[in-house]
Amino acid sequence: MAVKIRLHRQGRKKTAYYFIVVADSRSPRDGRFIERIGSYNPMPKVHQIDVDIDKALDWLSKGAIPTKTVRSIFSQKGVLYKKHLLRGVNLGILTMEDADKKFAEYLQSKADIINVKLNSIQTKLDKESKATLEREARVNELRAKKIMEKRQKAMTKAQAAAAEGIEEEAEEVVSDVEETSTSGGEETPEVTAEDTTEENSEEAAEGTAEKA
Repeated sequence: MAVKIRLHRQGRKKTAYYFIVVADSRSPRDGRFIERIGSYNPMPKVHQIDVDIDKALDWLSKGAIPTKTVRSIFSQKGVLYKKHLLRGVNLGILTMEDADKKFAEYLQSKADIINVKLNSIQTKLDKESKATLEREARVNELRAKKIMEKRQKAMTKAQAAAAEGIEEEAEEVVSDVEETSTSGGEETPEVTAEDTTEENSEEAAEGTAEKA
């Protein structure tokens, strides 16, 4: 029975993740498998990989054949490098202590590379976030400026309308006063000096007649 180490798809459309499984080569891609030895999530910017190195080495030693993608994953996680070191131990070129030391150094170098990549991604995200905030701030500032201009125009218009109303009321008051003054002059007759003299003469004549 030919055995392969391959990916077993999980998840929904556009959010897929994979199990790393050992399966019969005759089984469908997402069919039955013998054992699960890890997982692979390609969705994050830094892919998440989890592999049981001891189980992977055990199956590789038994003749299991990894697919191209799984082989790349094993290379990233150091499975193939450890297999190479163990081969050196079996040949007597290295001791197990030397092999473990070299493998630990390899894992540390890989972790440093991943940390650098994560820091680079985080820096980029921070810059993008800062640029987005600055852009939003400018948009909000322009929007607030336009709103203030509209309010200022509305206030100016309202003040102008109020001033026109006051002028119209003042004109109406002045007009009423002029009309009142004109009608009052027609009702009150003017008293002349001749009328006063005539009245005095009539009063004097009446006084003389009473004495006689």
